[in-house]
Amino acid sequence: QVQLVESGGGLVQAGGSLRLSCAASGRTFSSYVMGWFRQAPGKEREFVAGTGWSGGNTLYGDSVKGRFTISRANAKNTVYLQMNSLKPEDTAVYYCAAKGPYSDYVNDRAHEYDFWGQGTQVTVSS
Repeated sequence: QVQLVESGGGLVQAGGSLRLSCAASGRTFSSYVMGWFRQAPGKEREFVAGTGWSGGNTLYGDSVKGRFTISRANAKNTVYLQMNSLKPEDTAVYYCAAKGPYSDYVNDRAHEYDFWGQGTQVTVSS
C-alpha cells in the first residue's frame, strides 16, 4: 500500500513557474513508477508525465513537453513536477499516482496506476 500527498499548487500568472511535490509513504517507493496526471473541469483526466524507478526513463504528455520536468528523490520518497512557462490551459487539479511494483514500464494509461493522491489545484491566470 502506498499513500501519496501532493503539495505545491497555487495561483500563478501565465509564464510563471511552480514546483509540485508528491510525498509517498512506504519503504518500496523506489520500486514504483510515478506519474502526474491532471484534470480540468469538464475534461477527462490527462497524463502529464511519468518516471521509472531510477528516474532515468521519463515520458511526457505532448502538451507539456519542453515546459515540464518530472524528477524523483528516492531517498526522500518524493517525486516532483517542475512546471515552467505555464499557460492558462494548464489550469487543473494535478494528481500524483503510483504504478507497480511489478514493472518499470512508464505509460500514460491512468487505469494502470494503482495508487492516487488527493490532488492539488494549479490555477494559471492570463
